[in-house]
Amino acid sequence: MNAASNTSTLKNLIFDLGDVIIPIDLTAPIRNFAMLANLPEDEVRAIWQQHELIGQYETGLVDDSAFRDHVRRLLKNDFGTSDSWADEVIDTAWNTVLLELPVERIERIKELKQTYRLFLLSNTSPIHIRKVNHMLTSVNQPTLEDLFERVFYSYAVKVAKPSPEIYQHVLTEAGLVPEETAFFDDNAANIESAAALGIQAVHVQPR
Repeated sequence: MNAASNTSTLKNLIFDLGDVIIPIDLTAPIRNFAMLANLPEDEVRAIWQQHELIGQYETGLVDDSAFRDHVRRLLKNDFGTSDSWADEVIDTAWNTVLLELPVERIERIKELKQTYRLFLLSNTSPIHIRKVNHMLTSVNQPTLEDLFERVFYSYAVKVAKPSPEIYQHVLTEAGLVPEETAFFDDNAANIESAAALGIQAVHVQPR
């Protein structure tokens, strides 16, 4: 990690989810949907980008059912027939983005909770959040909603990072002073946007 921060005034910590708390592989869902549809990965990736499906889902423009139906239609999965993929098939492929949960990171967050106010801010989808919470409870850990004082999901706020609006929303809703708040994210654009509001932004980098 690298940051220039004044820890003496630090009261609040805001964490990203993917590649900060739980490792992710952004290419995995494309690979899995390509295999399911018997299509080249590049073609599936192009379809995904052309229709901005992830962005729509992660900002709450479409719900779970509409997302799954879009996937079926875009990948020509005989939508509406007996051969169409079950919801569970789509959810499983979509959740392959999530890798093994490092329990030691959860334990560290629980330690930090004794000293700081903790918040979660993630560009994410309901299917992913349900999966992460299942991963947590399966190893006797609290859900994200219990781990943090407040959670802010892009699909619920209907705005995604790096838009300044989502950071301002968190500051306002939680009553946070930017200079007393640190934000941990693996994306450089997200870090820059948060820092522009006076938040102590920490770029989390791979080891």
